[in-house]
Amino acid sequence: MNPVLRKGMAAAAAALFGIVVTEGAAAAEYKLLVEPSYNVQRATEVYQPLVEYLSKATGNKITLVTSRNYHFFWRDVRQNAPVDFMFAEAQFTDFRAKRFQFEPIARTVENTSYTLLGSDQLTDTTLRGLISKNIVSMPSPSMGFAMLLQFFPDPVRQPNLMSTAQSWADGVEIVFAGEADAAIVPTWLKNQYPNLIPIATSKEYPGAAISAAPTVPPEAKQAMKDALLKLHEDQGAYEVLAELGVTQFVEATAAEYDGDEKVLEGFFGYK
Repeated sequence: MNPVLRKGMAAAAAALFGIVVTEGAAAAEYKLLVEPSYNVQRATEVYQPLVEYLSKATGNKITLVTSRNYHFFWRDVRQNAPVDFMFAEAQFTDFRAKRFQFEPIARTVENTSYTLLGSDQLTDTTLRGLISKNIVSMPSPSMGFAMLLQFFPDPVRQPNLMSTAQSWADGVEIVFAGEADAAIVPTWLKNQYPNLIPIATSKEYPGAAISAAPTVPPEAKQAMKDALLKLHEDQGAYEVLAELGVTQFVEATAAEYDGDEKVLEGFFGYK
């Protein structure tokens, strides 16, 4: 074969191979596991704008992974079920960082705390007044449920904890329906319910974080981080942030969450 032709064909093949490799990298798929603060259907609605933004901004396909409830979520976190990224509260972020080398890359700028909201029908709006009353929460080991246990550490002087809410807002609706005397919610939600009475607020924890598995390539991890840090600058991102109840993401480090896994210490499966 003519040497010039051979050289040209080799160059063409190399160029074609390069295109295939590039497109393959761009089409990489990464799974994002989210905490089950909503039922599966509602979680899809809430997180889909974020997933679509991240897919577009990173050039990778980000696939949403949801859990049926906190029981299944906690099982998967404990067993290190394979996902590439996780968006979760401080206790789960620290647990997976320490046990499985997940790296927090970005977190909500707002810190997290939980507030106990009481019905306006209560005659005693103190923690003592809620002993033997019905308090509704998301199931354990959600942060809200864990904070209730901190509010009521005496096992013989506790309220009736109803872990039946399908979302934090659903807990409030249960109070409005007269089926519970109080509900625990993320503090950022309390201003939406001025007719309920704030009774106690937990300590603050670093905001929910997106962390990356150690198997995620550095370039994909950086692309995700950059996209999250710029999210609030995107004019079309209002819906994304509004659905999440946050104003922006900021850089996160494992050190910020150091020790927060202790929130899980009293729950089944923590060792």
